[in-house]
Amino acid sequence: MQVLKGIVNARDLGGLPVQGNLRVKEGLLLRTAHLADATEADIRYLAGLPVVKVIDFRKDEEKKGKENRTIPGAEYISLPVDATGNAAALATDEEKKKFTRHKKFDVRKIIVMAAFNEKAKNVAAAMYPTLVFDHECQARFAAFFREILATEKGAILYHCTQGKDRTGIASALILAALGASRETIVADFDATNRVYEADVRKYSRRVRFWGGREEEVNVVKSFMGANTENFVKTLEQVDRLYGSMEAYLKGPIGLTDADIQTLRKRYLIQ
Repeated sequence: MQVLKGIVNARDLGGLPVQGNLRVKEGLLLRTAHLADATEADIRYLAGLPVVKVIDFRKDEEKKGKENRTIPGAEYISLPVDATGNAAALATDEEKKKFTRHKKFDVRKIIVMAAFNEKAKNVAAAMYPTLVFDHECQARFAAFFREILATEKGAILYHCTQGKDRTGIASALILAALGASRETIVADFDATNRVYEADVRKYSRRVRFWGGREEEVNVVKSFMGANTENFVKTLEQVDRLYGSMEAYLKGPIGLTDADIQTLRKRYLIQ
């Protein structure tokens, strides 16, 4: 995929290998961060693919001042996924004000604040199991697959705020459905850490400056980077509970054998 100037953590699943000496077709399944800062050149490129559907996993508060730019010809689908497992509903009024009063959503400032918040520490540790095992999250990802299956032609772009956790889990589920190995799935997930490495270092130093210890720094690492170790543990938990990723996809995500064959026929090539 062409390098996008204003869209962070953008990559094409195209080219990734799957079993049977096949690979994912290029230019059809795109994972990114939000599109609010897309340049004119970015928009022209995405429209030319063409991107026909943009699926946004962000909640409403994350879109404040960061509304997506429009790609001509693309349908926009909002599928908000709460990676906190609704923990935000348990926040105090004062905590809610801290996190929502800003006119513009600034994920970096929020992560630094979250590093010193006990609820946020628990959310960071439980994020990936929540995304995979929480019933509401499962329902959103099931709807995500229905949108993909309904799109017979053109490219699909899917994203959250940073394009790493919710988008990373979505990518893992797609790759699993297409028959990718565990190694390929983990490598794609971990690639995010190369994108955010400098930010993790910078804001970890900031948290330490404010008196944070390793526990607080780990919140920054989880929220600003991708916690690959926890991701792998979550996949292993799927294996223990369901037997395999494919069984999980056929269980709570609701895919049928015919759905999986449709996806593989549409998105794989030799």
